[in-house]
Formats: sequence, C-alpha cells, structure tokens
Amino acid sequence: MSPGIATAQALAKPSDPQIAHIAYTAGIIDIKAAELAAKRSKNKEVQAFARDMLRDHKAVNDQALALVKKLNVTPEDNDTSRALVKQADAKAKELAGLKGGDFDKAYAQNEVAYHRTVNGALQGTLIPAANNGELRSLLQTGLKIFEGHQQHAEHLAESLK
Repeated sequence: MSPGIATAQALAKPSDPQIAHIAYTAGIIDIKAAELAAKRSKNKEVQAFARDMLRDHKAVNDQALALVKKLNVTPEDNDTSRALVKQADAKAKELAGLKGGDFDKAYAQNEVAYHRTVNGALQGTLIPAANNGELRSLLQTGLKIFEGHQQHAEHLAESLK
C-alpha cells in the first residue's frame, strides 16, 4: 500500500477534501477486507478481529461522513485514494484465492502491513496537512484506534505462524 500513498503525497500536500476522501477510502478498504475474512475464515480469533475491524472502521467512517456533512465539504477523489483502491482490489483478489490457514495468515499479515501504512500516512502526512481542526481531531482519534488495530493484527499474525 505504501508506494501509492508515498508517491501521491510527494507530489502535493493534500487538501482537506482530499484528506477526507483518503481517510474514508482507507476505512472502506479495511471494512471490505474484514467482510471477506468474516465470510471465509473458520478461525475464531480471525473472525473476532474481523468483527472488531468492521465495528471500528464503520464507526469512524460514520463520524467522518457526519463531519463532512456538518462542514458542507465534498470529499475529493485523488491519486492517493485511487492508488489505495487499486492496490486493495489486487490484494482482495489474492486473498479470495486462498483458503483455511493460508487465508488466515495472509489476511492477518495484510492487516499488519495495511495498518502500518495507513497509520504512517496519518502521522506523517494527513494529520499535519489537515487545516480544519475538527478533521484533524477526527484523524487523531482514528489514529489511536488504528494503532490498537495494528498491535492486535501483529499479535494475530504471530499466533497464526
């Protein structure tokens, strides 16, 4: 995931509407991955992790939608959000071809990598670039949640080795 984020961010500082779209897109991507895991995995730990991802990412995205509505901002598609979707589609296709323990391991490893990438983008680019204080605050709250997700994903991945 990081090449798409790094490349697009190197070109220009994202605007608040672009940041909102990137953050929302990142949440949707993890929701879709969690939905796949909830359907495919038979592992109770993987299923519990997927349920956590669904709950938390849906909640943060709901807050993001409420904020953009309140601020009367239209999220703006951009190179970074498009790169995220392209990479996520390729990963989803790869995961869909796996079963059992192979799926569980690949899903957990992807969640570790994905949260590292998204958390790094939040810390290094999105939060510092956000001009609106409420957007910045929402991103900071999301980062705290997603750092917990990364730790949980790391423990899950380790337990599946």
